[in-house]
Amino acid sequence: MNVRDQLLAAAARVYAEVGYRGATTRRIAQDAGVNEITLFRHFGSKDVLLQEAIELAACGVPLGTLPDPALDPAAELTAWATSHIAHLVEHRSLIRTCMGEMEEHPGLVSSSVESPTALAAAELAAYLRRLQERGLALPGFDPHAAAAMLMGALFGDAMGRDVIPAMFRTPQEESLNAYVQLFLRAIGLPHLVSVASS
Repeated sequence: MNVRDQLLAAAARVYAEVGYRGATTRRIAQDAGVNEITLFRHFGSKDVLLQEAIELAACGVPLGTLPDPALDPAAELTAWATSHIAHLVEHRSLIRTCMGEMEEHPGLVSSSVESPTALAAAELAAYLRRLQERGLALPGFDPHAAAAMLMGALFGDAMGRDVIPAMFRTPQEESLNAYVQLFLRAIGLPHLVSVASS
């Protein structure tokens, strides 16, 4: 791993653990095994380093996994949801820290339509629109709202499972399958649910 990558990985780890104030350039440099001057040579400032580290972590959001045309929506959405929730769980600490500090440091997290999360939502909405166009899903629902609903369920599970265990009584894999089955029913694909669960 090169020095730049070491610094990005260290910044994400330290920020997730101790937040903006605790993630001093000295601490990040020590965690990366370099001196502070090297950090400033590569990034110029703590904010630039943290922005890039957070963006890099977000880049693991699964993209390009929903096919065109859809061949097996139940299997395809289950695979997509599985990889999406795995990414959320992997970066849970970093996401929680970002959310907790958004008001104080709004520039650290990209809200652009080009952000990986926004692109994943757009990809899912486009997939759902294709299902509608082929007559496989109900024509009346808003694909963007439906995408937000499924992504919200996955996000809630990934962020809340360890915080509110009484709310998540079934294992994550079983819950994920249930989210997809409920989602398929909601968009008018009940005939595919039995295929997915058999």
